[in-house]
Amino acid sequence: MADQLSVTFAALADPTRRAILARLSRGECSVTELAEPFDMSMPAISKHLRVLEHAGLITRRREAQWRHCQLTPGPLKDVVDWAEHYRRRWDERLDRLDAHLTRMQKKGATHHDRKRKHQAK
Repeated sequence: MADQLSVTFAALADPTRRAILARLSRGECSVTELAEPFDMSMPAISKHLRVLEHAGLITRRREAQWRHCQLTPGPLKDVVDWAEHYRRRWDERLDRLDAHLTRMQKKGATHHDRKRKHQAK
C-alpha cells in the first residue's frame, strides 16, 4: 500500500476534489451542497468524496437522511510539513547564491574601479 503522503497527493491531484476541500474549509456541509457547483452526477461526487475520505482529508457522517462532510486537516498539515522541509532547503541555497553573487559584484566593482584608476593615469 502507498504511504499516506502519496495517498494525500493523489487525492489533491484532482481539481474537483480540491474545490470540495476549499468549500469544506469554510465549514461542514451536506453532500448535496457540495455537489451544487459541479456539473456531474451524485455518484461521481460520491466517488470523489470516497477518495477524499480514504486519504483522511474528510469525514462523513449521517444525520437522518442527510449526509454531512467535514474537513480533516491532519493530512494537509503533513503536506505542509513535507513542503516546508524543502522550502527551508531552497531558502538556504538561494541565500548562499545571493551572498555569492553579492561577493562577485563587489569583486567586479573593485576590479572595475582599479581598472578605471589605472586608465586615468
